[in-house]
Amino acid sequence: MKWLAAALTVAIVLLQYRVWFSEDGVRQVSRLRQAVAAQRAENDQLEERNRQLAAEVRDLKTGLDALEERARSDLGMIARNETFYQVVPAPTAHPVRTPTRTAAAR
Repeated sequence: MKWLAAALTVAIVLLQYRVWFSEDGVRQVSRLRQAVAAQRAENDQLEERNRQLAAEVRDLKTGLDALEERARSDLGMIARNETFYQVVPAPTAHPVRTPTRTAAAR
């Protein structure tokens, strides 16, 4: 009976060792859980981007407002009876530099 108990104890220890310390054990499960969480986060971001793109496509297909906005921002177009004003910043005054003489020019 003692031998059977000892053999079962050794078997349990070996199985526990394999679960906790082998490559296919608990560490691998933890790494896989982290990878799944990271992939889910990335998928959520991509789904949100896809929803935004789908809404933009829907707006471009149905409404003229989105098309007009895109033409204004991307192509710089203006509508009829509109006046385009372009504001150009005033040039900044740069200090006048006096040429310095080199040793060869003296």
